[in-house]
Amino acid sequence: MPDKNLKPLDKQTTEEYIFKELTALSEKVNNTLGMPEDLRERLDQMLNRLNRMAKLGHYAAEFDTLSRYIDVVSMIPWDKKSEDILDLEATKKVLDKNHFGLEDVKERMLEYLATMILIKSRGGDAIAKSPVLLFVGLQGIGKTTLAMSIAEALGKKFIRIALGAIGSTLELRGRSKVFPEAEPGQIIKALMRTGVMNPVILLDELEKSSGEHGLRSDVMATLLEILDPNQSNEFRDHYIDFPVNLSQVLFICSANNTGNISTALMDRMEVIKMPSYTDAEKAVIARDYLLPKIIEKSGLREGELVIDPNLWPGIVRPFGFDSGIRSLGRTLDSICRKVAKEIVEGKTKQVYLTAENLKYYLPK
Repeated sequence: MPDKNLKPLDKQTTEEYIFKELTALSEKVNNTLGMPEDLRERLDQMLNRLNRMAKLGHYAAEFDTLSRYIDVVSMIPWDKKSEDILDLEATKKVLDKNHFGLEDVKERMLEYLATMILIKSRGGDAIAKSPVLLFVGLQGIGKTTLAMSIAEALGKKFIRIALGAIGSTLELRGRSKVFPEAEPGQIIKALMRTGVMNPVILLDELEKSSGEHGLRSDVMATLLEILDPNQSNEFRDHYIDFPVNLSQVLFICSANNTGNISTALMDRMEVIKMPSYTDAEKAVIARDYLLPKIIEKSGLREGELVIDPNLWPGIVRPFGFDSGIRSLGRTLDSICRKVAKEIVEGKTKQVYLTAENLKYYLPK
């Protein structure tokens, strides 16, 4: 029910609100550094038009469309960049801290970084001349966390764009501002959310973009333009309708398989296959990487859950083989929750997991 005490704004109050909004938009445009002058002139013309409309009292839908466009374009970080950290030793420490095993993959990452360091030290554009990495492997194998580790090692902002079942190129390119509810595509949104022009953008589940053959071809063609350094420096989002330079973005892709990825796109990328973890590796990951984090997340303190070292094979594979570690994480989550419940109920102050009680604490 509408509030009967609320009174509609009178004409004078509405005009004051509109002019205050226009003043704020004008200041935002003037304070946006690095914006191309051609685009700044376009925004100034739009602001003049909005001022004329406001003075005449014409508050049409076009007013909202133009004001929103000016606001969005001003939020693009045209000249903001994070400082890259190109240090082989530091990168190795980050990779070892976040990932157990995967020695071949880590070595490839260090070789990749060494090439970037060499190119940059000799005056070249390290990002533009580096291949786009494509991590290929089964679910839960660590593709996303590896991309996050690369961003952490390089000192870059990280953002993930899920391409699974993406139904249209408009998701990537945006929709023209002349349409109702128009907005920029995911690429421009990623720049706005990270606040820099040189983040790490993970294009996740590349092979799952659009199940229809024709649409998939369109999406692949759009991705090729985004990932090709000869085209990405003038990427044109339909909403922004102005070339945006993506050459400083470090794109990383991931896929479960390469069957649905176009040949042209595959030619642009360097494939790195992610191996499945062995049971021995999973035991170390569970004990040294997952369990401390899950214990903290569950509210438990150190020593409230103690696990017999001989139990890890039974915890790692209680229900059969899993190539990744997601099921393992869920198993540990369930164990910690049961322990937390018993502590809250006052039944115990410490749980020592043994072969005798393991079955009770494992998820049903």
